[in-house]
This record gives sequence, structure tokens and C-alpha cells, in this order.
Amino acid sequence: MKAYSVDLRQKIIDTYNSESISQRKLAKRFRVALSFIYKLLKQYRQSGDIAPKVRTLQTPTKLNEPQLQVLKPACRSQ
Repeated sequence: MKAYSVDLRQKIIDTYNSESISQRKLAKRFRVALSFIYKLLKQYRQSGDIAPKVRTLQTPTKLNEPQLQVLKPACRSQ
């Protein structure tokens, strides 16, 4: 999923600061998840930054090399 733009994030922050509006209503107004509002406001309060976080590490594979070798032929046949 693509990150929300900095422009939208700034509009949300500006609206939250200028109006006495609940986080739930803010999420409805901007058509985003309530969890996004929680995370954005938490990030803004802690660091003052609203830019999307950059993911630096990929999730490691759960299979080890011998297990991957067993699966490779099965994947090719389909």
C-alpha cells in the first residue's frame, strides 16, 4: 500500500490543531483509518515530523535455504 501524501498529512494536522474535532471525526472527514490518525498524531507529537516512515529492513524469510530448495521445483511446475 502506498503511503499517504505529506500534503494530506499536513491538512489532517492543521485541521486537528485548528478545530476541536475528535480523532474519529477527523478520520471520517478525510476518509482514512482511525488507526492512521492515531499513528500520525503520535508521530507528530513525538518528533514533529509528519513524513511517511521509510522502511529500511525487509522482513526476513521464514524458511531456511534447504526448505527453499525443496520448494523451488514445485513452484516451477505450475
